Amino acid sequence: MPFDPSYHGQSVSRVKSLARQMAPPSATNFTAEVVPLAPEDPLFGLMRAYRADQDPKKVDLGIGAYRDDNAKPWVLPVVKKADETLRNDPELNHEYAPIAGIASFTSKAAELILGGVDSPAIKEKRVTSVQTISGTGAVHLGALFLARFYTGSKKVYISDPTWANHNQIFSNVGIPIAQYPYFSKETKGLDFEGMKAALHGAPEGSIILLHACAHNPTGVDPTMEQWKEIAELLRVKKHFPFFDTAYQGFASGDLMRDNAAVRYFVDQGFELVVAQSFAKNFGLYGERAGCFHVVTAPAPDAESTIGRIASQLAILQRSEISNPPLYGARIASIVLNDPKLFAEWEENLRTMSGRIITMRKALRAKLEELGTPGTWNHITDQIGMFSFTGLTEPQVLKIRSDFHIYMTKNGRISMAGLNTKNVEYVAKAIDQIVRGG
Repeated sequence: MPFDPSYHGQSVSRVKSLARQMAPPSATNFTAEVVPLAPEDPLFGLMRAYRADQDPKKVDLGIGAYRDDNAKPWVLPVVKKADETLRNDPELNHEYAPIAGIASFTSKAAELILGGVDSPAIKEKRVTSVQTISGTGAVHLGALFLARFYTGSKKVYISDPTWANHNQIFSNVGIPIAQYPYFSKETKGLDFEGMKAALHGAPEGSIILLHACAHNPTGVDPTMEQWKEIAELLRVKKHFPFFDTAYQGFASGDLMRDNAAVRYFVDQGFELVVAQSFAKNFGLYGERAGCFHVVTAPAPDAESTIGRIASQLAILQRSEISNPPLYGARIASIVLNDPKLFAEWEENLRTMSGRIITMRKALRAKLEELGTPGTWNHITDQIGMFSFTGLTEPQVLKIRSDFHIYMTKNGRISMAGLNTKNVEYVAKAIDQIVRGG
């Protein structure tokens, strides 16, 4: 019988079909080809490695959370008082918050960042505020709103470097990302000319993400005069400012100094958004208290415009989290609405920022005393939680292996991890590493 290719092909097909029917069903739709294993978050991986290290001299300079001089978390005294007030409230319940959050919190949060009831945005009723899941949730809600409704150039320009989560948040909502130069490796300060050139070259109407104060991760902020130049450049190019503020009051100890850039932009009539976190300045890291603010430009119909924006933010919030959490916002609200507690909070802020500034001075002094190669004035020139040391990745890995000092690979250190008991040890370790030891 002659060979029949078609019959052979049919036989093979039937065998394959039978094999598929007899094979056990796939255990998952999400195979490794479809859902590959994601890399561990670098910062949380660093935390895990630090906790596993048994060396008694280990130092954590990675995590962005305040520590006291004994390297312990510090619950602000004013937060303890607010918590006691909250627990003793006979009317306290656990009902849902409104979709936009607790009004006594969001209204005071707006006053805090915009400069009080005399802010033109507040007086003219052209601001709306939504309580969020800390600053991360505020950035996300802002990115989602702009992805849905912004009619300008849908590309966001972020500083190089920036907080790593900025990249992921905007990418997740489909907004393309570009970078503008920010940190100068030569001066360990602001690359202001590079920044301006990039913003000038960006397509008209681009979204520009700006750190209001205490830039993360560099600790480098523009001067007020530089902020004014940035504002003028953004006005000429019709760019849209997106402020991220996580360190108001924590950076300098002065709430008004730390919101000066935002206030200036509002005074200049910009339409803008602000993502605001209360994690650092209240020590409410795990309570996730934040706020997202939209300020529309001055116009006869500004109040109507902000009403429409508020309605759409409520729909986005409802589909994302329905209602924000209560505890952290209640604590902040109690403090923000009580003049006596507010004054105590300001004192707590000065305590935290003051200790950070003291540690900056101590680290710089020790390095200069040791004659460590290079210049170290940038340690005290920078501000806020973090400092860019200038250490390279190989140096960072070596200081971790040899001295059990943990920092991110880009050489960023959390100044809050330093204290009077370890600053000399850290300085000597940096000195030896920089010398090639």
